[in-house]
Amino acid sequence: MEVNGEDRGGRRTQAERTAATRAALIAAARTLFAERGYAGVGTQAIVEAAGVTRGALYHQFGDKRGLFEAVFDAVEEETVSSAARAVLAAGDLDPVDSMLLAVDTFLEAIAAPGITRITMIDAPAVLGWEGWRARGEKYGLAVIEGLVTRAVEQGWMAPQPVRPLAHVILGMLDESALYVTRADDRDAASAEVRAVIARFIRALMRTD
Repeated sequence: MEVNGEDRGGRRTQAERTAATRAALIAAARTLFAERGYAGVGTQAIVEAAGVTRGALYHQFGDKRGLFEAVFDAVEEETVSSAARAVLAAGDLDPVDSMLLAVDTFLEAIAAPGITRITMIDAPAVLGWEGWRARGEKYGLAVIEGLVTRAVEQGWMAPQPVRPLAHVILGMLDESALYVTRADDRDAASAEVRAVIARFIRALMRTD
């Protein structure tokens, strides 16, 4: 008999064991995908690193691609959340500076070697272009829409439909990240795209 999620012996419930197994697989796969790339990692290496059986992997995720999707989702959520937290922690910034801070934080997070490999190198190939974009929109679009909405409501931007502009900005960020990822000098490329994005965002601001 279970009491408050545990049986009377203090052992974990099935739901807790399942959650722990899932978390262990995602953590192990994330480390290995970041180090070796998707193609360079077999399921046996993942389950050994996670300390679980191969059957547990298939039960939780179906196959290696399903596990990669979960890893990508975790990384994408973490990356977007870091940008949102940076804006909140900065305090009372105007909408322009809030957008620029979010962009800088996002590009900095994406530039980390392991994150780059998972999100910008392997993900488009493993998930397909449409799947990669759809999953990116799931996490990033709401943050961008919120920033654009605030800019419009506070009069920094002219009244306009928010969603299409948010899509344009998200597409610009994705392409910027791809550009930086493929550049020979990533630091220089990052500085270049940040300057371009800053000019674009400032050009959207009202001057009247």
